Amino acid sequence: MSFSQSLLLLTALILFSAFFSLAEIALAASRPIKLRQMADEGSANARRVIHTQANPGHYFTVVQIGMNALAILGGIVGEGFLSPLFTQLLVPHMAAAQAATLAFVVSFTLTTSLFIVITDLVPKQVAMAIPEQLAVRVIGPMQILTTVLKPVVLIYSWLVSGLIALFNLPRKRDDSITPDDIMAMTEAGAQSGTLDRHEQQVIENIFELETRTLPSAMTHRDAIAYFLHDDPDTLIRSRISDAPHSSYPVCDGDIDHIIGYVTIKDLFRRVVNNQPIALNDPGLLRKPLVVPDRLTLAEMLKQFRQAGETFALIVNEYSLVVGLVSLNDVMSIVMGDMVSPWYEEQIVRRDANSWLIDGITPIQDVRRALEIDSVPHEDEYETLAGLLMTMLRRVPKRTDSVTWGGYTFEVMDVDSYRIDQVMATRITPQLGKEGSEQE
Repeated sequence: MSFSQSLLLLTALILFSAFFSLAEIALAASRPIKLRQMADEGSANARRVIHTQANPGHYFTVVQIGMNALAILGGIVGEGFLSPLFTQLLVPHMAAAQAATLAFVVSFTLTTSLFIVITDLVPKQVAMAIPEQLAVRVIGPMQILTTVLKPVVLIYSWLVSGLIALFNLPRKRDDSITPDDIMAMTEAGAQSGTLDRHEQQVIENIFELETRTLPSAMTHRDAIAYFLHDDPDTLIRSRISDAPHSSYPVCDGDIDHIIGYVTIKDLFRRVVNNQPIALNDPGLLRKPLVVPDRLTLAEMLKQFRQAGETFALIVNEYSLVVGLVSLNDVMSIVMGDMVSPWYEEQIVRRDANSWLIDGITPIQDVRRALEIDSVPHEDEYETLAGLLMTMLRRVPKRTDSVTWGGYTFEVMDVDSYRIDQVMATRITPQLGKEGSEQE
């Protein structure tokens, strides 16, 4: 075989081996979500790749047969025509035996390096960068090779299946996608710039609805604006003016005896028609949605959808009203700082290293604002005040403080055992940043 023929054959072996290396990584690295999207857009090859990923045994058997056979042939061909060439170059400078030995070492090193770089490293790095695009291109030729080599493939597959069964090894990968997987993908998208940070935060907040309970989003009992059923017209109008809301609970004596609710739309209609507002009118009252305080925000959304309501009263296990939640409250959690004015009121950044925080602020919002990874015994409480009580093991008083996550939390103001304000101060100050209000 001439020099040019040997060189052409070695080049062909290297390229074919590179094809098998690329095909292997392209199938393994292809993301099922991306492939399903391509299949939905009409790509038949994407559907074939998805099917092959579910049963990859024959595919990888062909890859290994091709790669190993070509590597052996490449070594034989490379040593066969490179060793004599290097021997002729070295003989004038050393003994023939030494020249032959050194020529073999050089040809072996050169051939091996060519296979490592061209048939292994380069194809695999390219396949890792664009796996789906390459997988749909190589699936056709690979299926043809699988058909041609089917007898050999079946023998190897039988041997592999026997060994896997003997050692009880896993056969298929788990392609199920968990919320953590989605969160990791959105975080990667935000870091790469393909996903806006606000969009990534909204997705994170949606999954957070499954773990956040109602107390983290509700209007607390002492802040609920409500009417008594015998309140006069003038008092009702005055309270609406002072505390405008879309709906108001109506009670008999106190907040724990709810008899219904009225909407601002119904009250406004009476005002426009010059009718007096009398809350003892059964035609004006509506039946309220009452839910337990242990519901998650995701469960609350389901309740809103089933009942066709936009707000609900929250009771504890003793049937006492502890708060009120509206559909807007839940959506404010989802949209985050884009539609959440109460968030600005609860967490105010004083400077680069300190924040003034309301004690009833949900602990999830505190963690997010201060970038704290975790807090102790998080399942036992809902608010920053709960964190302080849990860590102190008593009702905090003014000047009490705890340290966690790189911050010191100091109680600044207490009103009748209610923690009004807490100062969060970073233990290791960050210089060069101007303080601003937390958004």
